[in-house]
Parts: sequence; C-alpha cells; structure tokens
Amino acid sequence: MVGSQDLRTPVVVALRTLAVAACYYVSAQLGLLRELVVEGAVVTPIWPPTGVAVACLLLLGLRCWPGIALGAFFVILSLTSLTPSALCVLAGNTAGPVAGYLLLRRAGFRTDLARLRDGLTLVFLGAFTAMLISATTGAGTLLVTGRIEQNGFWAVWLAWWVGDAMGVLIVTPVLLLLSRVRLPLPMSRWKEALGLAVIACCLVPLAAHSSLSLLFLVYPLLIWAALRFQLAGSLLCALFASVVTTVAATDRVGPFERLSRVEVMMKLQAFNGAMALTALILSAVITEQIYTRRSVERACQELVEVLEHLTAGEAPDGRAPLEDHEPGRRK
Repeated sequence: MVGSQDLRTPVVVALRTLAVAACYYVSAQLGLLRELVVEGAVVTPIWPPTGVAVACLLLLGLRCWPGIALGAFFVILSLTSLTPSALCVLAGNTAGPVAGYLLLRRAGFRTDLARLRDGLTLVFLGAFTAMLISATTGAGTLLVTGRIEQNGFWAVWLAWWVGDAMGVLIVTPVLLLLSRVRLPLPMSRWKEALGLAVIACCLVPLAAHSSLSLLFLVYPLLIWAALRFQLAGSLLCALFASVVTTVAATDRVGPFERLSRVEVMMKLQAFNGAMALTALILSAVITEQIYTRRSVERACQELVEVLEHLTAGEAPDGRAPLEDHEPGRRK
C-alpha cells in the first residue's frame, strides 16, 4: 500500500505538470493569433499565458511552476530556435507569474475575489508589479541581442508589460471564477442574463467596428453586469469586449482605422486596462457589500433568536421566576 502511494504521487505530479504546460501552450497560441508590431518587435495586446500561469499557481500552489516553464519552453520552440536569449525570455516569463503568486500570497489574497482588497491586490501586485520582471527581461534581451534599437526600448517594454498585465487582469479572474462553479447553475435571473448577453453581442461589435468611437458604450454594460451578476457577469462581459476590440484593433478597423501602430497599441491597451479595472474593482466592491449585508442580517437574526429565548424564560411581568432567587434552592 505504501509503495502504491509512493508511485502514485510522481504520476500525479507529472500529469499536473503536463496539464499546466498544455494550458499555457494553448493559451499562447490563442494570444499569437492577434499580433502588433512595435518598433520592429512583435507583441501581443493580451498575453493570456500570464493569466493562466498566475491562476494555476493560485489554485495548485507553487509546485506547478515546472509546468509553466515547460509550457513557455514549447511556446519559444514554436516561434524560434533555442538560444541563450530565448532561455532568458523563458526565465522571465516563468519568474513573472511566480513573483506575482508570491506577492499575492504574502498580501493575503483570496481566490474568491469577494473583497475590494483582493481586487486591488491582483491589479497592483499580481499584474502591474510582477509583470515588470517579464517585460524587463524580454525587452532587455531584445535590446542586448540587437533585435530592437535603443530608442525603441521603452515602447517595446511598455507594450510587453501591458500585454502581460492584461493577461492577468482579464484571464486570471475568469479562471478563478470558473474553478468555483458548481452544477447545477442557479437560474433565478436567467431571463435578465440572456438579455444582457444578447445586448452585449450586438452592442460590443458595433462599438468596436464603428468609426464613430463608440467604445464608451461598453461601460454601461459592465456596470449593469456588475450590479446584477457581480464577478460572473462583469468578468465575462469584459473578456468578451476585450477579445472583440482586440480583433478590431489588429484588423485596423473602426476607431483604429487611421492610427499608427503605436497609437493602435496605446488606444487598445488604454481601453482594455480601463475596462478590466472597472469590471474587477466594481464587482469586488459590490460583492463585498453584499457579503457584509448578509453578515449583518445573519447577526441580527441570531440576536432575535437569543432575545426570543431569553424572553421565553421570563415571568409574565418581565421578572425571572421567584424560585430562581430563593436562597438554598437549586434548579
């Protein structure tokens, strides 16, 4: 029995590592479907593997980091040959999510995202701070190897950093939410959810492909989704809007039609960043308020039950029975 358990543990670890690597690789291939060129370097507006890596670390623990490194290794092999510079990029892409996980864990991050503190921690520590490592390593490697000019370093660095950060802000919360889904799903407001989905499917593509710059119309949908469906509604709505807008930006249509490549990147990342922050923080605030209200209602109900219990043990005139106060008497 002991030998069987010892044999099972390495098998489970190997399967978990391969599963994480496969998720990382598949998400990378999806991210590479839409690319932008900034100062001669090819970057992605959203790099989903960083979000997948951070979510895997938060759900499975630090022991899954070899899977992240293995997935990054296969992604690099699919793009270029294995060189020392490629190994540096691999190290940065692995170290960024690991650093984000360690920062989030130290800050007391909770994967249910039920507190405003959790949303802010994910934004400023998991995304903005930790992804400085991968962006600096990647852009620095391109500069040292001569693939970009020195005057284009900061543009490439900014595009790399924002792409990795957007992966954490948009992909990680959705994966954390999906990990908590339990069947059957509650269908109390399915008509409203269906209506929101239909309106989003009509309005978001219109706003993303219209030359009138109607992207601001997405924000009322985010607010509606956050108010009525909290994290589930706002995060899925933000993910859908981000994907549709990224496709429009890389196709250079709608509000991105007459912009330069750098302007397209800046406008797209500003929209995606503002939308992700709005969806994540607003839904976290609403969820925290709902939990606080439920806690207060539960405490009030418990207090009512205690008072009813105490009242039931009193005499009709509100005083305890006389025999309870007689000396020498025991209950």
